[in-house]
Amino acid sequence: MVPFCGRLGRAAARPYRIGPGRDDLLVVRVSPKGFMSQPWPMMSNENLAFQTPAHYDPLNILMKPPLQPPDSHHLSAAQGWLGLGNQDEANQELEKITPGNQAHPSVLATRLEICATAGKWDAAADTAAQLVEQERNEPMAWITLAYATRRKPGGGMVQAKEVLIPAQKLFPKVWLIPYNLACYECQLGNQKEARAWLKKAFKLGDSKELKRMALKDPDLEPFWREIGEM
Repeated sequence: MVPFCGRLGRAAARPYRIGPGRDDLLVVRVSPKGFMSQPWPMMSNENLAFQTPAHYDPLNILMKPPLQPPDSHHLSAAQGWLGLGNQDEANQELEKITPGNQAHPSVLATRLEICATAGKWDAAADTAAQLVEQERNEPMAWITLAYATRRKPGGGMVQAKEVLIPAQKLFPKVWLIPYNLACYECQLGNQKEARAWLKKAFKLGDSKELKRMALKDPDLEPFWREIGEM
């Protein structure tokens, strides 16, 4: 499976993987101009930086009007502290943002990274759910929610799958969703369903690149011998 990737700093900053496991794939980038999200290819385990290939384009760029000073300054400061690995200072900067902007997608996404970095998956799932509520047409919000749902206490792959099933109907052309569903089904022992989702992902995305990625994905190990023929 492919780990969550979050680097919520300046737009030029490279993203990093956050969190254990390889169940799904996500990059979230945030700037004072708005919440941005982009699928990113898995290369190895968590907390490794990597560059984006040219053929991976953002699914959605801007979801809400940008924050204005001083809130935009507090957001930038929070992202800067995150870049330095200081979650406490980052959280303190977010708390300085006015109450009316606490639910802005950029703020929520940054708070989500803080929670994910700290392994606070209950809070991460709650924050991701707020993103889905606000931005139902943003596929990465749903994928983030599934990622956190799997890891939160009382969660798991069944619950994460239940998040992505309706998302797949809303976003039938996003390859990342069937890929993640294939990982969930494979780990649940549902190989027939996993195979069907994986084939769908290959059809929607760059088949050659995705097969190369899948062959490094431990969650899909039962299919490694047949992936080349899919």
